[in-house]
Amino acid sequence: MIQFVKHAPCALGNHPLHRKISGLGGALALATAGHAWSAEEARLEEVLVEGRSVALIGQARSASEGIVGQADIALRPLLRPGDVLETVPGMIVTQHSGSGKSNQMFLRGFNLDHGTDFATWIDGMPVNMRTHGHGQGYTDINFLIPEAIESLHYVKGPYHAELGDFSAAGGAHIKTFNRLPANQLTFGIGENGFTRLLGMGSTDLGSMQLTAALEGQTYDGPWSDVDEDVEKINGLVKLSQGDTANNWAITAMYYDNTWNSADQIPARAVTQGLIDERGSIDDSLGGESRRASLSAQFNTTTATGGISAAAYVIDYRMQLWSNFTYLLDDPVAGDQFEQFDNRTIWGGSGQFHWNAGQQDQFKHRVGAELRYDDIDAVGLYQTQQRQRIDTTREDAVEESSIGLFYELEWQLARNWRTIFGLRGDYYDFDVSADNPVNSGRESDHIISPKFTLVYTLSATSEAYLSAGRGFHSNDARGTTITQDPATDVAVTPVDALVESNGAELGLKTVWLERWNSSLALWYLELDSELLFVGDAGNTEASLPSQRWGVEFNNYWSINDIWALEADIAWTDARFDNAGQEDNIPGAIPLVATAALSAQDPRGWFGSLRLRYFSSYPLIEDNSEKADGSTIASLAAGWRSANWQVQLDVLNLFDSNDHDIDYFYASRLPGEPAEGIEDNHFKVFEPRQLRLAMSYRF
Repeated sequence: MIQFVKHAPCALGNHPLHRKISGLGGALALATAGHAWSAEEARLEEVLVEGRSVALIGQARSASEGIVGQADIALRPLLRPGDVLETVPGMIVTQHSGSGKSNQMFLRGFNLDHGTDFATWIDGMPVNMRTHGHGQGYTDINFLIPEAIESLHYVKGPYHAELGDFSAAGGAHIKTFNRLPANQLTFGIGENGFTRLLGMGSTDLGSMQLTAALEGQTYDGPWSDVDEDVEKINGLVKLSQGDTANNWAITAMYYDNTWNSADQIPARAVTQGLIDERGSIDDSLGGESRRASLSAQFNTTTATGGISAAAYVIDYRMQLWSNFTYLLDDPVAGDQFEQFDNRTIWGGSGQFHWNAGQQDQFKHRVGAELRYDDIDAVGLYQTQQRQRIDTTREDAVEESSIGLFYELEWQLARNWRTIFGLRGDYYDFDVSADNPVNSGRESDHIISPKFTLVYTLSATSEAYLSAGRGFHSNDARGTTITQDPATDVAVTPVDALVESNGAELGLKTVWLERWNSSLALWYLELDSELLFVGDAGNTEASLPSQRWGVEFNNYWSINDIWALEADIAWTDARFDNAGQEDNIPGAIPLVATAALSAQDPRGWFGSLRLRYFSSYPLIEDNSEKADGSTIASLAAGWRSANWQVQLDVLNLFDSNDHDIDYFYASRLPGEPAEGIEDNHFKVFEPRQLRLAMSYRF
């Protein structure tokens, strides 16, 4: 249990560093003003916090499923909001570009790019972007305020009927607080121009709760010749009512960010002394991103089950300037390009579950999802110093989908239960291209069966046999294309939906009441891999692939103060290529993480975290490999009923290992026209200190 103190709230003023904050300040003031707490309300309250200490025995549908709570997140030193996803055991989150871009992610032998095979949801809204300007399944959670997260429920593998698109490797549902544990003001400063101001709070409006949070951040970064000049604003306002059984919530979110970026660089440029390892070849890269959303969620309990529903609308815009190959394609103007995306997303979902049979032997669940992406413009342009000089392609796309699923959980016997699931998805793509030969309309559907058999060994242990089908959709433009827009060469369209099939044998157990462990042996095959193409700055469909691996995850509450985490994941990933060059670029064979954390009742707290991933292939014949990397970070602080001070030491040992590596051809001044194939990397950000002071009331 974690204790919080309630006191009278007050309004948050504007932060002078962020002119963008002023438009949202009133919302936070409304949420934190105008309520006087009684003496009874001001007492210490015990609040149950979900987290990795929860084993989910009797609830999980596979061994690779778990919950992360705010208590887990609060103890993590975070360089970026995307690092929250590293709470999923075995997940690696990196960055090869600027602070405002979606992270690069790796899980179960997948280079997930920016989320192609891992589905992420926040308060009932999908985060993955279809037919995105930068990459299929683009998952940008920079709009998320980590302190506002109540829980993150993750699953791995395609065994859950409620997960559809981008679900081959798994997915995560992130939930923000309806009511915050406490109101707070936080001010943070750090090296390289880092500043952060956060105000958040909740108040009662009759029987309803109003919660709001407002965050502003600046950051210059540690790069030699690029000032990141990050200016980010996040806002959240949520109105809710009800208890755990019957409730509703309406949430508005707003995010705006501008930044410059230092991208990956060729190793030879560092070796030749042209730049140092934190330098840049093109110093005019970066991006702008904006996201605004309105969503609603509803849950109610019936006599035999319950109903839940969600609806959302998202307005999204992004401009991203990149240059991976420098002078390879255009030796005069250079290879810089802009990717643009402007869309509105409408959608919703609903579920109905009910129990039947003696002692609720049968548990039924049916659900439906609708989504419509109205993409006003998604484009690729050749640029110089961020100025457009040519259009490679520009399209308008309408993409819609409907998904239906049914799931039956059957208590076969005292120790046996099974879950049968069946999901069907239908997609419609309508592409209006600037080149009419690439316009068109396509549709596709897929049926995805799911199955899990669970044997309860004891009150603290369960064994699982799981199998299922998942899928990811491909970029709508690829389903109608007939002519390459850059070369005018005839091309073959790709399949609209790509199937994946997997199975898993696993075990969950609790040792000595304090040690949660899970062990999983899994297998997955994918009909078509998506791989990063350096000279195009995008991904393309490749060969079918097969993966199998072992995961062993552990969380040990040593005593009431200390906790230890230790997770290890090993994967073998191969193309289905008849024994020829079958290594999958970016497939990491071994990932290991460990953390030691403490929360002392006298106020002291902290965590030391270590992350390692092994060498991995950069090309199919494995002749070029990344070296792998190790990084450690530390968080330490003290809190009282009202005050908290926290120091984060990021990259504790100042490692200069690589955040990410690629191998492809690029061309620097004076090099041959065909360029030089080389390792392109981005080094870890150096050790830096960040200090945050919070006042809770």
